[in-house]
Amino acid sequence: MEGMKQEAAETMKTDVTDNTQPDTSQTMGETAENTGTAQEETKTAAPDVRDEKIKEQEAQIADLQNRLLRLQADFTNFRKRNTEEREKLGRYVTSQVAREFLKVLDNFQRAEESMKTASDSNALQVGMEKIHKQFAKALETLHIEEIPAEGKPFDPQVHEAVMQGTNPDLPDESIDLVLEKGYRIGDDVIRHSKVRVVRNS
Repeated sequence: MEGMKQEAAETMKTDVTDNTQPDTSQTMGETAENTGTAQEETKTAAPDVRDEKIKEQEAQIADLQNRLLRLQADFTNFRKRNTEEREKLGRYVTSQVAREFLKVLDNFQRAEESMKTASDSNALQVGMEKIHKQFAKALETLHIEEIPAEGKPFDPQVHEAVMQGTNPDLPDESIDLVLEKGYRIGDDVIRHSKVRVVRNS
């Protein structure tokens, strides 16, 4: 009986000792879990620098694309306006030229009508001379002038040699005959003079 009491007392002592020891495994698990949570919070708080650079570059690319589109639109509008202005200027110049020559055309038509009934050839000649002068006046108004050729040295910039001939009264490489008159506006040649060039030797 006394042995059973002693055994029961030792069993209770062992249980008390086990209950007083801390649960080491549970404490370590909680510590690891807390550490992982802290690391995740650190990652969330610090964004990736590479992502920020990519976003910045994408914004710059989008801005450059918008600028390029605006430049393309401006250039298209400029080219359109330039084309319209050239066409408008061309029509204006054409109308000015036509206005001058319509006067000459009117006089030619009057001369044709008068030729049907006129018997005086001298009057017709006078009428043609007046038309010729009016035509020359129209060219002068348009700043178109005849290119000097006969008796002048040959100049390939304004003359076109279509024949060669001898003329003892003129030196070589000079012009003694004009087959078709040339004209120019300022320094711009409208039509070269077709000429015969002297070659005595």
